Amino acid sequence: MEPIRNKVAESGIITLDLAGFLLKDEEIAIFDIKPFLFREMILREKDYRTALPEHDWNQYENKYVAVICSADAIVPVWAYMLAASFLQPLAKTVYFGKADEMKKHFLLNTINNINIAEYDDKRVVIKGCGDIHVPDAAYVAVTEKLRPVVKSLMYGEPCSTVPVYKKPAIKPAG
Repeated sequence: MEPIRNKVAESGIITLDLAGFLLKDEEIAIFDIKPFLFREMILREKDYRTALPEHDWNQYENKYVAVICSADAIVPVWAYMLAASFLQPLAKTVYFGKADEMKKHFLLNTINNINIAEYDDKRVVIKGCGDIHVPDAAYVAVTEKLRPVVKSLMYGEPCSTVPVYKKPAIKPAG
């Protein structure tokens, strides 16, 4: 009787799980300008500039910070810039927008920074059907990033994949 072989492991297929590129909720902090507004409607420059140095900025240390204004108020751009100037030396990064937008931005940026040399002429499966939701935009971005270099690109699990792209075989000259 022949020993059981793991053909998936022997195939040399690389599985890429995009869920591993996502920020976790505990890594994100929100800086909301709303508490700094007069009657939650108006930003008074002098009051804002006085209040910012008194704010506990240490809560944002080593976090990804999303800067928002949850009130329906007109906030001048410089107010967000001023908040970012306080956050920048402490936070891992500062982003203008909601936490979900920041997660998507971070994910797409991480995909954009993939070292494609690691995938050169490889068979790659982009993991699907996981427990963690990955935005559809990530699958399009990773396809755009890897297609020029991979031998083949698939979606799903190594034991059950949907082919997405296969590099054409080079025909011998003659």
